[in-house]
Amino acid sequence: MKFLKEFKEFAVKGNMMDMAIGIIIGAAFNKVIDVLVKKVFMPPLSLMTDGLNYQDKKYVLREALADINGEIIVQEVAIEYGILFETFLDFFIIGLTVFVVVKGMNKLRDKAQDPKNEVVATPKDIELLSHLTELMEEQNVLLKGKL
Repeated sequence: MKFLKEFKEFAVKGNMMDMAIGIIIGAAFNKVIDVLVKKVFMPPLSLMTDGLNYQDKKYVLREALADINGEIIVQEVAIEYGILFETFLDFFIIGLTVFVVVKGMNKLRDKAQDPKNEVVATPKDIELLSHLTELMEEQNVLLKGKL
């Protein structure tokens, strides 16, 4: 029963919904990056290298063997480094995009948490803490003056 109660609290608090939303957005983001790499970045790169298709690049360790009828007896063994290159490019673009988004969010959060910034509304908890800090500083000045 304790397990079910903990699960219910977890689900009701919104953690499960936040996680589900993150997974859905992450899957959609992956599709966008996949198209960006394969349809936007790779064609110009292929053009600069005289039509080289990176997905087809591989180092063959053992050629495929076929019988007289053309049926494959032994499968080809190859290291497909072209796909690895595209995957690294995917990873780089995802990392760069996440970095830019997080950097922008941190900048906006810092602006929102600055109590002296009149342009952006400061959250109430930060505003109250700022007022408490100011009151404590005034109190310390008054106490030092009496001593």
